[in-house]
Amino acid sequence: MQTKERMIAGKTMRLETGRVARQSNGSVLVTYGETTVLAAVNAAKEAREDIDWFPLQVEYREKHYAGGKIPGGFFKREARPAEHEVLTSRVTDRPIRPLFPKGFKNETQVIITVLQSDGENISDTWAGVGASSALLISDIPWNGPIATVRVGMIGTDLIFNPTRDQLDDCLFEMVVSGNKENIVMVEGEANEVKEEVIVDALKFAHKNILDIIALQEELASAVNITKREIPEADKDGELDDAVSKIIGSQIDDIVKITDKVARNDDKTKLVDSVLSDLEEKFPERDKYIKTLIDSMFKDSMREMILSEGVRSDGRSTTDIRDITIDPSILNRVHGSALFTRGETQALVVTTLGSKSDEMIIDSMDEDYKKNYYLHYNFPPYCVGEVGRIGFTSRREIGHGNLAQRALKPALPDYDDFPYTIRIVSEIMESNGSSSMASVCGGSLSLMSAGAPLKGHVAGIAMGLITDGSRNAILSDILGLEDHLGDMDFKIAGTREGVTAIQLDLKIEGISFDLMIEALEQANKGRMHILDKMYESLPEPGELSEFAPRIISIEINPEKIGALIGPGGKNIKKIIEDTECEVNVDDDGIVTVAGQDAEKCQEAIKLVEAITFEPEVGMEFDGKVTRLMAFGAFVEFAPGREGLVHISELEWRRVDKVEDVCAPGDAMKIKLMKIDDQGRLDFSRKALLEKPEGWTPPPKRDRNQGNRDRGRGRKPFKGRR
Repeated sequence: MQTKERMIAGKTMRLETGRVARQSNGSVLVTYGETTVLAAVNAAKEAREDIDWFPLQVEYREKHYAGGKIPGGFFKREARPAEHEVLTSRVTDRPIRPLFPKGFKNETQVIITVLQSDGENISDTWAGVGASSALLISDIPWNGPIATVRVGMIGTDLIFNPTRDQLDDCLFEMVVSGNKENIVMVEGEANEVKEEVIVDALKFAHKNILDIIALQEELASAVNITKREIPEADKDGELDDAVSKIIGSQIDDIVKITDKVARNDDKTKLVDSVLSDLEEKFPERDKYIKTLIDSMFKDSMREMILSEGVRSDGRSTTDIRDITIDPSILNRVHGSALFTRGETQALVVTTLGSKSDEMIIDSMDEDYKKNYYLHYNFPPYCVGEVGRIGFTSRREIGHGNLAQRALKPALPDYDDFPYTIRIVSEIMESNGSSSMASVCGGSLSLMSAGAPLKGHVAGIAMGLITDGSRNAILSDILGLEDHLGDMDFKIAGTREGVTAIQLDLKIEGISFDLMIEALEQANKGRMHILDKMYESLPEPGELSEFAPRIISIEINPEKIGALIGPGGKNIKKIIEDTECEVNVDDDGIVTVAGQDAEKCQEAIKLVEAITFEPEVGMEFDGKVTRLMAFGAFVEFAPGREGLVHISELEWRRVDKVEDVCAPGDAMKIKLMKIDDQGRLDFSRKALLEKPEGWTPPPKRDRNQGNRDRGRGRKPFKGRR
C-alpha cells in the first residue's frame, strides 16, 4: 500500500493505492477534507481490430450512503445515473481522452465511485484527479498526468475549490483540467464577466493544478509501473501510393464544396470509386482504404486553412455564417423561435409553468428543486441519417446543460417572474455548434414568451487548426472543422460579458496566448450575433394568452397551517372554488397559478383572508356556521370563525339565537375582543343602529349553558 499527502489550499489531499480494488490495472483513493472517491481503471489485453476509434468508457457514480442518505423511489437503490453524474462523467472523460496514444484501441474503462461526502468539498473535481492518478500508476499507456480543479470568484477574490456554501456567492465558477504546460479542458458558467477575468482565473487554476500533479507523480514514483507497449500502426506503402494515384487532386476539390450534403455525397462517390478500382489487387482492405482517405481529407482541409486562410464553405477564419431568425414561429406555445445559422438550425420552445412543475433532484448530499431547466434533442434527421431513438444521450444531456447555464444569468429574478421555466431545443439541422444555436434560440424564445430577460444571450463555437508552427483560429466552426480540427471552444454571453464557457481539445493543450486570441475573436463574433438577435426581437413580447397567470404573496409562516386547514380543507376549497393551483413554501411564499387572471386574484384574496391578522375594530361580511344556546359562530374568513354572543346579536334582549339567525345566513360583524388565547369575540349589534330610548337589558347569567362555548371544537380552534 502506498499513500502520499500534500497540503492543497489549506487542506490535506491524500492519494492512496494498494488497499482496495487491487485487481484493477490501477486504483486510487482520493481524499480531500472528508470527501473520498475511488477511481479504478482497466483496459482489455487485446486491441479491437474492428474499429477506427478509441473505445473509452468513463462512469462516475454517487452513492447515497456517502452522504448518509437512503435513495428515494420504490426500490431504494441507485438506478440510472442522474444528470449531474452524466455531466461529471463527461467532464472527466474529455481531458483524459486526448492523452491516450494514437492507435491504442484496447477497450478501456474508468469507474469513479464516491464513497463518502462531507457535504462541503464537492466530489466531481476529485473524479478527474482520481482518473488521472489511477491511469498514471497503471500499465495502460497514457500521456498524463492531468489534474482537475474548480475555481470561483467572490467579489474580486479567486477561490480554489469553493465549498457548496461559497458557490452561492460566486460571480462565476469553472471546472478546469490541465497538464504541466497547458489547460486541456474548461467547463464553467459566469455572471457576465469579462474575458480577461476568465484568463486570470485559468492561470490561477493552473498554479494549483501543478501542485496536484506533483502529488500524483510522487505516488507514481513509489509504485514504479511499466507501461504496455503499443504496436506500430499498420502501413502499406504500395496501397498508399495506389490510392494517392487514383485520387489525385479530387480531395482538394471536394473539400472546397460549400454545401455539407453535396460535399459528403461527392466524398462517398470517391471512396466507392477507389474501393472498386482496387478491389481486385487489394482484397479485404476496404477499412484501411477508407481510413486512409479520411486522413487525406483531413490533411487537405487543414492545409487549405493554414496556407490560404480559406475554409471549406469559402469563409475566412473570422466570418460568421448567415443568420436567419423567426421569432414566435409557433403561435400556440408560450414562446418559440427558429434560429438558423448556416446549415445549423434550432427550433427552441419555452413553456411557462407553476410551482408544481419544478424538478425535484434527489442527490447524494441534498435534495432540492429546480424552477428552470433546458432540454436539448438531437434527432437523427438533423444530420440526414437513420438512427436509433431511445433514452437521452450523454451528448444531449451535456449540450443541454451548457445552453441552460449560458442563459441562467439573464433570467429574471423569481420574485419578479414566479414561473417554472422549461426550454426545449429541437435541432432541425446540424452542421456545427448546435448547442450555441440552442443558446441563441433559447434567448429569443424566452423573450417571445414574455419573460423579462436582462438581455439577449448569444453563443459561438471557436475552432483551432495547428501544425505546431502555424495556427488558425476559426469563428463559428462547421461540423467538419470540429471533427477534423484541434479545438472546440464554446463561449456564450451577453453584451456585458461571458455567461458560459466550454473548452475541449484534441491536442495535449493550448497556450494562454492562443486562448486569449480565441476569446477576443469570439467576443467580436458574439457581438455580431447579438446585433442580429436584437434586430429581430429587441425586447420581451406580451405574455402569451396560453401561459398561466401566476401571482405570489408572502404570508407569516406561522399561518401556513391555517391556510392548509385540517386535512387540507382550506387550501382544497380555494383550489376548488377558483380552479387555480395554490402552492405554499415553508418560508411563507404562496404561489397561485391559473389560466384566468381574475380567478387568480380571487384565490389571492381568499389566501389573504385566511392568513391576515385580525385587529379589534375590523368589520367583516361573515356567514353563520352553527348555533349554540349562548350565541352563533360566524365564519369571517375561509376556515376562520369567531363567536357572536347572544347578547351581541341585537340591541334588544334575545331569548333564542335561532330567533335572529340560522346556519348559512350572511351577517355583518365587528371584532370587539381578542382574548389571551387568541379567541375572537364579534358583535352584530355594534353595526346596527341603536334604537331610540334604548336601555341596557338586565345582565344574563354568564355561568348558564355550556361554559366552554364550544371553544375546544376544532372548527373554532383551528390551527393557524
